Amino acid sequence: MMASSVISIIFFTICGLAFFVNSQVDSCNSNLNINSLPFDSASLHCVIAWSSQDFILRYAQTSSNLWSFVLSAPDANSYIAIGFSSNGLMIGSSAVVGWISSTDGSPAVKKYFLGGQTSKEVVLDGGNLLINTSMIVTQSSRLYLAFQLNTDQPAPRIIYALGPTGVMPSSPSFSLTRHADMVSTTLNYVTGQTSNINVRPQSRLRKSHGALNMVGWGILMIIGAIVARHFRQWDPVWFYVHICIQSLGFLLGIAGVICGIILENRLGADVSTHKGLGVFLLVLGCLQVMAFLARPDKSSKVRKYWNWYHYSVGRILIIFAVANVFYGIHLGKEGREWKGGYGGVLAILFVIALILEVRMWMKK
Repeated sequence: MMASSVISIIFFTICGLAFFVNSQVDSCNSNLNINSLPFDSASLHCVIAWSSQDFILRYAQTSSNLWSFVLSAPDANSYIAIGFSSNGLMIGSSAVVGWISSTDGSPAVKKYFLGGQTSKEVVLDGGNLLINTSMIVTQSSRLYLAFQLNTDQPAPRIIYALGPTGVMPSSPSFSLTRHADMVSTTLNYVTGQTSNINVRPQSRLRKSHGALNMVGWGILMIIGAIVARHFRQWDPVWFYVHICIQSLGFLLGIAGVICGIILENRLGADVSTHKGLGVFLLVLGCLQVMAFLARPDKSSKVRKYWNWYHYSVGRILIIFAVANVFYGIHLGKEGREWKGGYGGVLAILFVIALILEVRMWMKK
């Protein structure tokens, strides 16, 4: 009697564990049995989208300009999201986000444009995704986010994100909190091959590009110009300081331009205006170097024309450098930190230059 009871307990325990495990697991080998799907799921292709978080993506081209998607993930009492990006970065992508409310169990699916890293820069109902229909359900302890996109070809760079536990967007703003985890991938819609994108090197390269150009073209060139204009009484020290600062700025600027060319090739982004301004600055910098090598003697009759040329090219370089730095910050969507930091440095340099200018005029 006791032996049969023990066997029964073991049997029911194993059955319960098997049911629990099966209820948590979804795979590309299993059928998708969701009756409420707004489209036919029989022809959906299946890929393991994010293995560490057990995200599974099913997709198919329903018609020439209509694609169907079903994203499956464990129900961790958080939102799940899928974003379509042009370069593999979350910033600038458009996302479909779904969740089940932890308070009343109501489902919600929203689309967002991820314009930056702060909540204010994440725009509800923004972006370029044209959603035909969408829904999210929970079944067997998993979330199933289903939607259809009106597009000829979805972006191959896909981002998956998992929200923080217990924190859902809520009305009226439906503000999206920062994800707890994310991954950037590429998907070949024909073969079904998917692979992760390591966006960190591009991120570091982008910051290096910005910092080198900001310091080289946008700060040191200004400091060198201030030295040349207001410290001539310490001759010839001012000249050598001016040459050293401008040379360092020029070298850092060249390094920043090289980083920018590499970054453009890796990301495939369209930054023609920013690139054109950068090349223009590089040309002006080279002209200044050549002008220094061809500098006439102080007693020469053409020295005043050389001075006029040197000062004019230098001022033009500084103006366009400052404009291109701010434009680059805008393109990189780095937010207020970079703009505020660089703007603060410019303000300090402006105040210093203004004080020295007033002092010079008072002496005259």
